[in-house]
Amino acid sequence: MKNLVEKVTVQIVLYEENYELIKECLINLKGLKVIIIDNKNNFFLKEKLVNEFSIEKYILNKKNIGYSRAHNQASKYVDTEYLLILNADCLIDKVSIQTLISTIENNIDCGLVSPTTYDEKGNLTYNSGYFPEKGMKNEPVLIEGDICVNTVLGSSMLISKKLFQELDGFDEFFFLYFSDDELCKRINKKKFSVIQSFNSKAIHTHGISKVGDIIKRIFLREFHYTFDEMYYYYKLKIENNIINKNKKKMFNYLIKFLIGIIFFRIKKSTFYLARFLAIFKFYRLIK
Repeated sequence: MKNLVEKVTVQIVLYEENYELIKECLINLKGLKVIIIDNKNNFFLKEKLVNEFSIEKYILNKKNIGYSRAHNQASKYVDTEYLLILNADCLIDKVSIQTLISTIENNIDCGLVSPTTYDEKGNLTYNSGYFPEKGMKNEPVLIEGDICVNTVLGSSMLISKKLFQELDGFDEFFFLYFSDDELCKRINKKKFSVIQSFNSKAIHTHGISKVGDIIKRIFLREFHYTFDEMYYYYKLKIENNIINKNKKKMFNYLIKFLIGIIFFRIKKSTFYLARFLAIFKFYRLIK
């Protein structure tokens, strides 16, 4: 795997992931260059990991700067031809990473490639499909070989550093959601394809949040998803009723938040406050 070590750097962004999860991910990557950005500024986690694994660069951010900005930050330290954007909850071995590189090198028009993913029981999971405006996600694509797709999840994406730099990386206005879709759109505009590799396998469990505090989890999810979704349709000038729908509901969200506070419905009030603030932030941005 000497050639692999010289060709690819794995970059991982953390936020409240537990040690065992990250450890399992890193075991598969032993011998490879790994850059970790921790948006939770967890010094004790860093100490444990650097004592057990050889990590190229480990950066603690004093505040949560988000998925997109943190991966852009990590990419600046990459000195290999390729970078593999990877979530800590996505387990991929070196053989499958080599397959990703072979896929991109054997297809001259390929700009980005992602593995086929499975859950811990071996069931196929969603990893690629159409852009958001073309339909709902979540249904896995049944394939028997490599296929070109509109978009792939940001949980595991291989791209050349040169192309990532030419694209200026992820759009940092996206905090967590839709940044992978928007990046794939810009790759398409450059006349490159996005491929899901059949022979590259990874284990990725969906729907398990790493944030332990349920109130915090609700707020982060609703705030960032609402804002990122609105920004996606606004930036790409795609006709969709999401923006107008949210605008009409803005005052209603505020009222429901206040009602929730009065009746001590903390979860519901957090849900509506997060959405109200996200819409407010969006309209401040576009003015």
